[in-house]
Amino acid sequence: MAYKTVNPYTNETIATFPDLKDGELQTLLDQAETTYKSWAQTSFADRAKIIARAASLLREQKEDYAKLLTLEMGKLKREAEAEVDLSADILDYYAQNSEKFLAPQKVLGGAERGDDAMVVSQPLGIILAIEPWNFPYYQLARVAGPHLMAGNVVVVKHASIVPQAAAAFEKLFHDAGAPAGLYTNLFATREQLEALIDDPRVQGIALTGSEGAGAKVAAQAGKNLKKTTMELGGSDAFIVLEDADLEKSVKWAVWGRMNNGGQCCVAAKRIIVVDKIADTFFKRFSEELAKLSPGDPSDDATGVPPMSSQSAADQLNEQVEDAVKHGATAHRVGPAPPNKGAFVQTTILTDITKDNPAFYQEFFGPVALFFRVKDEDEAIALANDNPYGLGGSVFTQNTERGVDVAKRISTGMVYVNHPTWTRPDLPFGGIKRSGYGRELAMMGIEEFVNKKLINVVPIDAPA
Repeated sequence: MAYKTVNPYTNETIATFPDLKDGELQTLLDQAETTYKSWAQTSFADRAKIIARAASLLREQKEDYAKLLTLEMGKLKREAEAEVDLSADILDYYAQNSEKFLAPQKVLGGAERGDDAMVVSQPLGIILAIEPWNFPYYQLARVAGPHLMAGNVVVVKHASIVPQAAAAFEKLFHDAGAPAGLYTNLFATREQLEALIDDPRVQGIALTGSEGAGAKVAAQAGKNLKKTTMELGGSDAFIVLEDADLEKSVKWAVWGRMNNGGQCCVAAKRIIVVDKIADTFFKRFSEELAKLSPGDPSDDATGVPPMSSQSAADQLNEQVEDAVKHGATAHRVGPAPPNKGAFVQTTILTDITKDNPAFYQEFFGPVALFFRVKDEDEAIALANDNPYGLGGSVFTQNTERGVDVAKRISTGMVYVNHPTWTRPDLPFGGIKRSGYGRELAMMGIEEFVNKKLINVVPIDAPA
């Protein structure tokens, strides 16, 4: 898999890491299986001590953890530190709430028949997480937090370009007092990953990544009759209605498109503005984007970091060129990026017609697609004319109208007057080609537990 750290700001290779040997993989799986048998019987209170301690360590060593994100995938320093905080919040959230979420539930109607029926939530075993590079800790926290607290154990195949972040998160749990095998990082090959999915000890798979990767993993897991959750691509619509607060909507459009260097599944990738205010919005949006300077992601003055890798930058540039070949107009905004490093010029694409491949593509980086529509109905139709359905947002000063519009958008999440984002207490996930299942909140912890019915029938009940 060529696990290695390449600084995308300089394209310099910093470190390389060997693939896992087959024998090592089996030893680690044996350890995980052994640990599961005892962890599943551990009280919520004792589980919470370890998970909460991991959260505390993240906060105490925030700068050290954040530096790895800036080094390995070019994340802006301030955003890297914010990700560490968010990851700690997720771990704390599940440490504090999991026992309540998974408490036995009485079955309605059972008492009327004389039965004592309840549903208990029990862990399944080893959960395999396959995670991407764009939020190296957050992606891990939203799997580890709920599923470890539920009594499962977790093995992780992280992205090959963030190996130091992957190893650091494993060490985090070790330092927090976790038993060996509770949380295991695997520098696995593709062949080993396939073997993991087939292995009967693995009881579920959580994947965040590309549509193609999700389809392959879901197909193989399906052959093994294993539960999966999939959080895949997105091309979120950012709808601005004619009654929106213009300054606020422009501000959030810039943040929604450029957060994490634009490399976010729920980024505001398609800016859809009602014609009445489209010219003014476009002008102000362009002006605000142009204020963001590309440069060193560790410099507080930098507004546009490099892409995660040179290959990612090359792919995005090719998408822009292809969109232009098919009739789109590329508006280059802001200062030119450095000649060295995995940079892409901040760009707004307009004049994108349905016969242009760009119309249905996901653009992962500092490239916004701008559409003007005549009214609310056309905005909703355009938002829904897409294979993805992850998030979306609508801006209007009439919140009741905003909720009505949100209900008509075919996605897993819609925010009113804010770009799609994430919090520990809000469920996260999509529909259509964006995947299925939910992470975070109460729904997230319920994905990989056995909802077991226990029904006690009175001894004197008729035979």
